[in-house]
Amino acid sequence: MLDGVRLQRGSTVVFDGLSLQLHEHRIGLIGDNGAGKSSLFRLLCALDRPQEGRIQAPAGPQAVGMMFQNPDDQIIFPTVEEELALSLQHLSLTRTQAQQHVREVLQARGLAHWAPRAIASLSQGQRQHVCWLALVLAPHRVLLLDEPFASLDLPGQALLKSEIDKAPQQVLVSTHVLAHVRHFERVIWLDQGRVRADGAGQEVCAAYEADVASRST
Repeated sequence: MLDGVRLQRGSTVVFDGLSLQLHEHRIGLIGDNGAGKSSLFRLLCALDRPQEGRIQAPAGPQAVGMMFQNPDDQIIFPTVEEELALSLQHLSLTRTQAQQHVREVLQARGLAHWAPRAIASLSQGQRQHVCWLALVLAPHRVLLLDEPFASLDLPGQALLKSEIDKAPQQVLVSTHVLAHVRHFERVIWLDQGRVRADGAGQEVCAAYEADVASRST
């Protein structure tokens, strides 16, 4: 929940009095570049703090997890296996047990050969998928995905969409690829830090597309 949030960076006011209730299981976030989508996510996972207003997020230090636009901003370890094992710290496993669990997760997804691979040997889209797997292995109850489809080819987009649809966590997706949020129960259209429209995915996406079309004529 955001209540009367004001966020200012230097002389730029990002949000001024933004209030939102975010209870739906799947929420899409759309809008032009600079509309405030990434800034909203940074507030929700406490990477930024507002100058005014209140933010109420799920309790717990790992309750909210975020996947950044650039996977290299998120990945720490040199191999896939080590990176994913980091997300299992809450289980108090031994290193051997964590490695085994990671291998089982990858095996179930047909990705067993990824375990020993160096992160540097993966494509941008593959690194993005490692970031997704790291999120779902951690004890997060809310997942924030910032432009998760931007670096993915069509098979990669289809795979991530399927993963999102099956995830038990609440998922918020910021994206320019409207096809991936059009079916969501709720989509929020941000315009210069304000909510331009908020409702069913089909309706809000259609309104945003119509607005973009009117500006290009």
